[in-house]
Amino acid sequence: MGRGSCEKRVSVMKKILFILLAVGLPVGVATLANPGDLRIGGWPAMTLLALGCFGIQWLAFAPARLLQTERFYDLTGSLTYIAVTLAAIVTAAAPSGSQWLIAAMIVVWAGRLGSFLFRRIHAAGGDQRFDHIKISSSRFFVAWTLQGAWVVMTSCAAVSAILSEQPTAVGAVFVIGAAMWVVGFVVEVVADRQKSRFRADPANEGRFINTGLWARSRHPNYFGEILLWAGIAVMAIPYLSGTQWVVMLSPLFVHALLTRVSGIPTLVRRGQQLWGDDPAYQAYLKSTPLLVPRLL
Repeated sequence: MGRGSCEKRVSVMKKILFILLAVGLPVGVATLANPGDLRIGGWPAMTLLALGCFGIQWLAFAPARLLQTERFYDLTGSLTYIAVTLAAIVTAAAPSGSQWLIAAMIVVWAGRLGSFLFRRIHAAGGDQRFDHIKISSSRFFVAWTLQGAWVVMTSCAAVSAILSEQPTAVGAVFVIGAAMWVVGFVVEVVADRQKSRFRADPANEGRFINTGLWARSRHPNYFGEILLWAGIAVMAIPYLSGTQWVVMLSPLFVHALLTRVSGIPTLVRRGQQLWGDDPAYQAYLKSTPLLVPRLL
């Protein structure tokens, strides 16, 4: 057996193990977060809903790979959030007003972000991050699987709270979480709109954005997303008990992924490639916080 063949087999094995971890960890978290003995067809409700999230990604992967397109990747993720949230509401025995509010927040966020990203990727003609991914079946499949993991891990706190059957009065903790979500959502929406308007202006072609919220943070949209998911986790606190507390991994997962893996690191590298020699860009990096916006 040649060296190249061995290396190829090792690479395939690594991808298989990675996929098993990417599926196993979120499904395990979802299972632990399942409220009491709530089941669907004999399965813990949240386990089945988590598997459904992955199933949607894998079904969407087939035509995406056939067409070698990523144009409906983000839209599929957003629709999955909406699907799992609506499924949780339908499964819940008698959701309260506060549980309906959590569900509405997820649907509003997913609908807004999904449509925004769908329009942006079509206007741009594609997403360059996928240029070297979509041509490989294994790497493209990993990308879709990771989206399933992202949906399950980020939504588990909300789904666990929605499915909870224990009566819970809305208190200060829930209100604080709701306020966090509102602030995070507004920051994300405003940041996205400011960047879209900036890019739409021909005078800004080839320039980096350093106005509006982007003058206070280099990644205000990510700050907003992290804050709103932290808010959802805080809103879920009154509904949690026992192993359900594992859902507190949700905001930590969002923060880690956006700041350490696929979000900020990718944009930082791209920024250095585009403007690394620009003194104004280097000054911007030194004077502007990476994530949390400065107030003054």
